[in-house]
Amino acid sequence: MKNTWRTLVALASAGTLLLAGCGSDSGSSTTADAGGSGQEYNIAITQIVSHASLDAARNGFKDGLAEAGLKTKYDEQNAQGDQATASSIANKFASSNPDLVLAIATPTAQATAQVITTTPILFTAVTDPVAADLVDSNDAPGANVTGTTDMNPVAEQIGLIKQLSPDAKSVGILYSSGEVNSAVQVELAREAAEADGLEVVEKTVTNTSEVLQAAQSLDVDAIYLPTDNNVIAGLDSVLQVAEERKIPVVAGETESVANGALITYGLDYYQLGKQTAAMAVEILTNGADPATMPVESQKTPKLVINTTAAERMGVTIPQSLLDQADETVK
Repeated sequence: MKNTWRTLVALASAGTLLLAGCGSDSGSSTTADAGGSGQEYNIAITQIVSHASLDAARNGFKDGLAEAGLKTKYDEQNAQGDQATASSIANKFASSNPDLVLAIATPTAQATAQVITTTPILFTAVTDPVAADLVDSNDAPGANVTGTTDMNPVAEQIGLIKQLSPDAKSVGILYSSGEVNSAVQVELAREAAEADGLEVVEKTVTNTSEVLQAAQSLDVDAIYLPTDNNVIAGLDSVLQVAEERKIPVVAGETESVANGALITYGLDYYQLGKQTAAMAVEILTNGADPATMPVESQKTPKLVINTTAAERMGVTIPQSLLDQADETVK
């Protein structure tokens, strides 16, 4: 059923193929052949939007291949947050026949998997590959697509709110209405918040330009940001509101904390990208079959705290949290 659906979508979208360079924010690049084998691999990279987490995953992937000694030529494309552009990029890659495609984030992974059914596809920064219809199961993907998930310890992240603000009564959650990865996280966050006695106020956006207004409409004691691409791309707008209102921002990943959110118990996207690169090496050099390569997750989330952000948000961080921190950003 899934392959039939992908074929129908591919036929429907073929007539709308845009120019090869659309949406690109970086062109081709080549790494040195550290291993000296002489073979060069053509790697296509499609990314839904630029923000710190996704950029870190991309950089980790490229560094991982370089460290493995592979000679690579990259065709890097960015959809700039537009799903139609992501689809046209996927069609371009289907025509160019690379050795492997890296799809960064759920929307680009979905667009790519719909039109490329034989070339190996690795995804990263995808929250729920099964719900996104990318794999049959995480243990047995079943086709040409596998990769790394960025499913967060959402309940533990929500639990940080009461540790920071014991009197907190409500939490605002911002996310994109069209991202299945966000819907999965929000459901988990809702359950965890309600278990902690927190009222949940949800605001949705359709693009990054709506983030500021959505944040301003929240009347809450804390803000939680899942790993939503549009919202994280608009992180500065959320921080502006949080600092004005003196409320903490709990993020879904470490890069947002480095960029001004207060705290997370989350993933390191650079390392997630390197983990994905290790899977690529197995496919490219050892002939591993994505159909039988289980989806991998990062096993060691980190507690990261931004003490300067805490000052700007008027939050006193308990010493118990500071003592547990894996990393402190100042």
